[in-house]
Amino acid sequence: MTEDNPPIAHPESASLGNQLPLLSNITNQHQEHAATGTVAETIVDSNDNDNDSSNNTVHAMEGDNSHVTPTTSGHKILSFDNKKQDNHDHGHARHYQDLEQVEEVPTVLTGVAPSTVEGYSIYSNIKDGKASIEHQIEINVVDLFDVQSNKEISLEEVMDGLRYVMEYRIKGGRYPSLDVDVMKRLADGLLMNMGNSEKKRRVRQKLTEEADVAFQLFGEFILEVQEFRQAVGEKPVSDLRHFLKLDVRCGNGSTVQQQQAAVALIALLTGIYPQFSDWKELVKSDGQSDVQKSMKEHADFVKAEKMPELGGLILAPEALCFDRRIKRCLKMYRTNLETGLPSEAIPALQEHYGKNVLPEPPRVSTLKMIINQLTDFIVLMLIAVAIIMAATKEFISMAVLLVVVILNTIIGFVQEYKAGKALDALTKLSVPKAQVLRDGVTSVINSEELVPGDIVILEEGESVPADLRLAEVSQLEIIESILTGESVAVNKDPKEIKTLTRKLPLGDCKGNAFMSTVVAKGRGKGIVVRTGRLTEMGKISAAITGAPTQLTPVQRKLALLGKILVLLALVLCAVMACILILWHGHPTGESLLTALSLAVSVIPEGLVAVVTVTMAMGVRRMAARSAIVRTLPAVETLGSVTFICSDKTGTLTEGKMGAAELWTSDGTAYGFTESTSLDPNKGDVFLKNNDVTPEIIEKSIEKVPAQMLISLMVSSLCNNSSVVQDDDEKDVKDVAVAVPTQEAVDTIPPTKTVEWKGIGDPTEVALVVAAQKAGFPKSYFHDLGYSRVYEQAFDSERKVMSVVYKAPVDTSIANGAHYEFVLAKGAPEEILNRCVGFLPPVAPGSVTSPLDVLKPSESDLAIPVTEDFYDQVTDASGRMADNGLRVLGLAYKRVRVNGGGAVDDGFGDGLDHVNKVKEEKEVAAATLKPTKLDMITAANVAQADDDDEEEIPPGYAESDLVFLGLIGLIDPARAGVKESVRICKEAGITVVMITGDHIKTASAIAKELGILQEGGRAIKGEELDLLSEQAIAELRPFPNVFARVSPDNKLKLVTALQSRGESAAMTGDGVNDAPAIKAANVGVAMGIAGTDITKQAADIVLANDNFNTIVEAVEEGRRVFDNILKFIVYLLSCNCAEIFLFLLCAMVDVPLPFTVIMILWANIIADVPPAMALGVEPAEHGLMQRDPRSPKRGVLTRASLTVIIFQSMVMTLMTFGVYMQAVYKKSQDKTLSDDELQYYQSEAFAFLTCLQLLQGFLSRTMRTSVFKTNFFSNPWMIYGVLTSFTLMIIGIFVPGFNTKVLTLVPVTGVSWAKIVVGCVIQLTLSEIEKLILRITGSTL
Repeated sequence: MTEDNPPIAHPESASLGNQLPLLSNITNQHQEHAATGTVAETIVDSNDNDNDSSNNTVHAMEGDNSHVTPTTSGHKILSFDNKKQDNHDHGHARHYQDLEQVEEVPTVLTGVAPSTVEGYSIYSNIKDGKASIEHQIEINVVDLFDVQSNKEISLEEVMDGLRYVMEYRIKGGRYPSLDVDVMKRLADGLLMNMGNSEKKRRVRQKLTEEADVAFQLFGEFILEVQEFRQAVGEKPVSDLRHFLKLDVRCGNGSTVQQQQAAVALIALLTGIYPQFSDWKELVKSDGQSDVQKSMKEHADFVKAEKMPELGGLILAPEALCFDRRIKRCLKMYRTNLETGLPSEAIPALQEHYGKNVLPEPPRVSTLKMIINQLTDFIVLMLIAVAIIMAATKEFISMAVLLVVVILNTIIGFVQEYKAGKALDALTKLSVPKAQVLRDGVTSVINSEELVPGDIVILEEGESVPADLRLAEVSQLEIIESILTGESVAVNKDPKEIKTLTRKLPLGDCKGNAFMSTVVAKGRGKGIVVRTGRLTEMGKISAAITGAPTQLTPVQRKLALLGKILVLLALVLCAVMACILILWHGHPTGESLLTALSLAVSVIPEGLVAVVTVTMAMGVRRMAARSAIVRTLPAVETLGSVTFICSDKTGTLTEGKMGAAELWTSDGTAYGFTESTSLDPNKGDVFLKNNDVTPEIIEKSIEKVPAQMLISLMVSSLCNNSSVVQDDDEKDVKDVAVAVPTQEAVDTIPPTKTVEWKGIGDPTEVALVVAAQKAGFPKSYFHDLGYSRVYEQAFDSERKVMSVVYKAPVDTSIANGAHYEFVLAKGAPEEILNRCVGFLPPVAPGSVTSPLDVLKPSESDLAIPVTEDFYDQVTDASGRMADNGLRVLGLAYKRVRVNGGGAVDDGFGDGLDHVNKVKEEKEVAAATLKPTKLDMITAANVAQADDDDEEEIPPGYAESDLVFLGLIGLIDPARAGVKESVRICKEAGITVVMITGDHIKTASAIAKELGILQEGGRAIKGEELDLLSEQAIAELRPFPNVFARVSPDNKLKLVTALQSRGESAAMTGDGVNDAPAIKAANVGVAMGIAGTDITKQAADIVLANDNFNTIVEAVEEGRRVFDNILKFIVYLLSCNCAEIFLFLLCAMVDVPLPFTVIMILWANIIADVPPAMALGVEPAEHGLMQRDPRSPKRGVLTRASLTVIIFQSMVMTLMTFGVYMQAVYKKSQDKTLSDDELQYYQSEAFAFLTCLQLLQGFLSRTMRTSVFKTNFFSNPWMIYGVLTSFTLMIIGIFVPGFNTKVLTLVPVTGVSWAKIVVGCVIQLTLSEIEKLILRITGSTL
């Protein structure tokens, strides 16, 4: 077979990286070869299935130093020369007569022998098939368009990937023809990203390095790929002028490389395309002079027909490579599985890739934490007032204020310190040591020294030091709970996984091991493919450390309220000073001190303390309900959530998969009892019928129907999971647990409790359990002599898993004989499409044993699949999926093999068919002078590169199957979740289910729970990947179910909800959920399944992993905010009463009713105890029937402000009336003495304080009448008011303390009578106010 796309070699003097040489040079070389008669023999062999890939064996004649000419057979080469050329004398090559002419060039290869190290080049040795190259380009093209909206992908990574594909797989004429549509999208993507500029520079536009790479690739693809040239030729000149930015690339501040690249691309465009022949049309008019200047300075590139080199090594990009075969990975990373990397190569690789270390979390010093608390606006105001108090020798007032400041600082510091623990947990994730193979020697090194290409050896109990592509495994099982939240160890398989995307759920990456996961069993050897920040753990670490710390809604609102109050205090202070000094002519010093006392009245000193204590009490109550709160503000924030995004498995459901139904090809349906119990002694299989009493199927092979037995045989044997006995005193017992006899059961001591646990994928565990319930575990078939001989693992492309079992030798037949059979399970549609027949009802007596169905015979029991049967299976599968079952199809096939002892020379359909040695492919011809790194790693890259697909024995192919039935699995909903969802809907909260299940299964469970209702919407993760955050936010109606979603999508979902003004709560358990949990308004981690770092990043941890607990926490959060609002209204009503009282007294020019120390004392005794009692007020009736508060709404609404003003004016006017009645009457008779003024001030103090304490009782409800409230339902209010009243009495009547400290004197009975009357008036007016609120329905 002739070669389609051989590589083109270039002069050894060329710089690293292939370039397309001048066609004239190539022609001259070819003519020289023809003249001398020195022509290389070329042996070409193409093994690619699509005839798109080939490997070359090149034999150069001894002493031949000629260069390689471009060779094609059947492919066209475009000439970039306008000169007409004569045809070659030999007729081997024809050249273009003009731009439109296209001819063929013969296959002629010469060059340095492949064994010569000096002639080695990595670029000419790695070859992929055309489909593979197009696939890799397509992945990067998708990322080019998604890079702006997807924060997990960087433009640098995408450009590195495209550059690698160009340099390693396309350049040099390897593949001059690629898919047209892919090339069109690539051209659009490169144009879109080649104009990116650095955001820091605003005066002068400076293009980014990624933009330069995009520009370079644009030119190189024009040179190399015909279809890309066509795509560029279709572009309007205006588009090229806009995107290429040639004026910027040649303008002031541009680099030499940018200028050279611009000149080279102009030469290509004007030389190839007639429509672009005038270069000035490609450049903005004001930049044409700069471009012309660059063309003169870099005239060499006008005719060079090549792009200037970017410089630097182009090594394999860091990627998981799960879709790559092992030999391909070894070549990509220049390594060898037996010897590893050479030590000499490590420095260069470390310089390129960097150290294998996780991003360091930002550290906040203790001093800075304290300073952050002291720089709060309210705290700064209190400190300023305390300083002024000290200056005026009011030391007692100063001490009180400083105590408040110190308490606030301590509380805030503790909270910030705890929040920092999430970042500290990241430092524990790095692995200190690694066992690595270098220079053929195994050694233990610091894991930070690892580089991509290192061969790491994994042993049981060790942690994985970097992201690996596993190459060899021996019963390797790795616990990935730190990433996925799944505590079950994952069986690893190095086989590549075919997929159409670079993104694959971590749980499906069977051929990879991830940093910080732990080897639970076995050993393995892997290639390091990602290190440091690019590892899965590194990306999560960067997301957590890079996420800005956001204030919760209540923190923002209280901070805003504090600033408003401080501003109000300053304004009122200035007003008071102006009234006293300018209006009444009082002394300046005295007036300023009085105005300062007013400012103290405005600031609610107890607000911070009361809010903190209230939230702390909420934390205690939530802990009693199995919700552990890590950050106090999350208590209130949870009460305001509008969306709860919950995982399905284990939160909405029990998290235990079990078989619910088995439907066999004869139309019979079977059910399972206790299907989620792992105990093989519990549960049965019963025949589903219309009878009231189900018919239990006997656990005997003579009684069991053939379809049921073979179906459960598939469930049990086509399976790598197991159920084992969990015995602390002994090693874990074997998987294949047989059902014990009744005699054995009777001998088990009644006091001994046997615990069982599943090992492996929960779905496969459920299938194993289903077979055990019927009495046919794995051990049953193993004991009969059946053994596995082959397996095709499940992958996301095929959606099928199959195994081949060999039956025991039949000794009853002469010479013995054995037979083999294929057992397959997978997606129902995939299984059914691979079936040519189905197993009909097996008549009694037609077979000796149900297992005889699998024996080869002349008469086949299976009958062909018909349209009617296809419809039956489809209906049954749809019915089961609609019931929330995860449905799998089951099938088998008999295999023709050589008879046991009578083996002949022919091949059967089994393994003997492929028992042959594959030919080792030759290394491609050397092309370029190598770099030092090339030389060091040349031996590794020169390894055989077998790109052929693994040949599957014909008989083992997943085709021509016989359909057996369907088995439906279910993860039952948790008890009480449906009621909790109903409560959420009544509370105006939207519940969103997030799951990795199939969309039908997820929708069925969501409908059962009431999450998805008529008109609702469900969306798949692959659809979510295609939408930007803005597009997700604009979805109408917003989906209630997100199926097939990876943890990466959660962060995107959270930010989309927040962008539309929602307050979102997000649940999660694995480490990769941590970024979404941290970004959510309330992050909820699972206490049982959750990892430590997820819990550290979360605001709330559910001790029982139960969704019902979230709803209870929401109710508690609403109660907390309701109580916060109550005491804020209460505090501001009391403080505003003091403010208005001061202003009225100042305006009428009478002595102020309170001194500064009186105000502070009143605020302490009247504000703090009742306010704290309000913080533990029981939830009001109908709390969960209210709509959630909008996150945009402030703490106070117009209605609540009206209530504050009304309540404060009631207390102000009554106190002002009592005070003025005494002061004004006395001042009319004679001048007030100091003792008289002190008494009237004490009377006003007692009057206002008592009104404030009564207001505490009245504030227990905002709308409901106080007479409908149980007086004793909040005993803390009674204790708080009694405490405050006692402190007031002490301040008034205790000798020494009253006069010397507080300047108060005892009051008489007349004053107490006034107080009683005032309280009655206040109670009456309060009830009228609440009646009006109930009638108007105002929002507080």
